[in-house]
Amino acid sequence: MTPGGARGIGGPRTVVVTGGASGIGAAIAEGFSAQGDTVVVLDRTPGSGIIEVDVASEESVRTAFAAVRERTGTIDVLVNSAGLLTESRLEDMSLALWSETIAVDLTGIFLCCREVIGPMREQRWGRIINISSQLGIKGGVGLGHYTAAKAGVIGMTKALALEVSADNVLANCIAPGPIETPLVDGISEDWKVAKRAELPLRRFGVPAEVAPTALLLASDPGGNLFVGQTLGPNSGDVMP
Repeated sequence: MTPGGARGIGGPRTVVVTGGASGIGAAIAEGFSAQGDTVVVLDRTPGSGIIEVDVASEESVRTAFAAVRERTGTIDVLVNSAGLLTESRLEDMSLALWSETIAVDLTGIFLCCREVIGPMREQRWGRIINISSQLGIKGGVGLGHYTAAKAGVIGMTKALALEVSADNVLANCIAPGPIETPLVDGISEDWKVAKRAELPLRRFGVPAEVAPTALLLASDPGGNLFVGQTLGPNSGDVMP
């Protein structure tokens, strides 16, 4: 039996990964699948076996998670990896661009977390892993909207951890540095060159270097003492 819990996760679990069709989400989904877990991918891009979702839409999120529960019956691990990244200085930023980023990168995580909290508390076992960013800790030029959303994810995750950890539902963050993904492809080359020069490793990471952190946080007993933490595979960009 899992310490502090009644469910006792000793075998394959059901893992939901939002934004799991590409980038960090895809690498995390592959990692859980490789260790024998049942993985359900939620993404805005339709595909084989993927449940389509717009994480910024309350109705879409409710429909998607209902489909997950119909397919699997339970959710043991939720990884919120869906995200949006655009570039604009705050003085030039439209309200629409700001609002879109907050809706996807912060509100979307709230909506998905809300869908699993009750069932996880009832089964007295759950792991919620929210993908933030090192920029949510240190800020970034031209990325004020993204920084605000990712800082909000860290704060919300801490609050959630305080609310649910007594029921053996553990919420934590991963705050990667720049990772070579389609998300980062849309940022200007000048920004990427300058950022690489700042990093102690002098390079961006790749998704496969982030996925093991998610596997650790979801592991039993390896992840059992992580509560409201933010782990940073970030090429040395942030050293807490």
